[in-house]
Amino acid sequence: ERVDQLAVSRTDLIEAVDAERRRIERDLHDGTQQRLVSLALNLGLAMATRPDLSGDAREVIAIAHLEAKEAIAELNDLVRGLHPAVLEDRGLDAALSGLAARTPLPVRLRVDLEERVAPNVESVAYFVISEALTNATKHANAMRVEVIVRQVGEVLRVRVTDDGLGGADAAAGTGLTGLAKRVGSLDGAFHVSSPVGGPTTITAELPCAR
Repeated sequence: ERVDQLAVSRTDLIEAVDAERRRIERDLHDGTQQRLVSLALNLGLAMATRPDLSGDAREVIAIAHLEAKEAIAELNDLVRGLHPAVLEDRGLDAALSGLAARTPLPVRLRVDLEERVAPNVESVAYFVISEALTNATKHANAMRVEVIVRQVGEVLRVRVTDDGLGGADAAAGTGLTGLAKRVGSLDGAFHVSSPVGGPTTITAELPCAR
């Protein structure tokens, strides 16, 4: 009975943290992000509609305009890192399609879901794939990536394979360690196969029974 109680408490905690992450994402997207966009627009209008500005004033406004746009880009990355809105609104398939489109490498994506799984399972699957794509882009010197997501009964299976240099170590304190903990929080299984010379395959199996 105690084990059952702890399992329920852990599930409730995970769901509460995920809900808070989504709230922060909405607040940033609907509040801070929109104010930065408005600021950037006003600075751009000031440069376009005030030909009487001195050279020094125009330079200061141009710098501020550039910094505002860079802040918007950084905030976009932060918001997606917290919890992408499309994941909540349209589900894992749509969110992964957007993620693949933003990845500078060619990504072959295949998603086979019987139905939408629980939000916390969607979230963990998304971040496993996001981190794997980031690693393939920044560290593996890969040329292409394949992502397969399948629901088999009550298990969601995720597999990401890249043709990069290999040598990734999930026990080395990298982002893979955090992914293993995320997957473990759902009683899932996480595995990394990455021999030197490649390829690297990251797999996760997540229980998705509602």
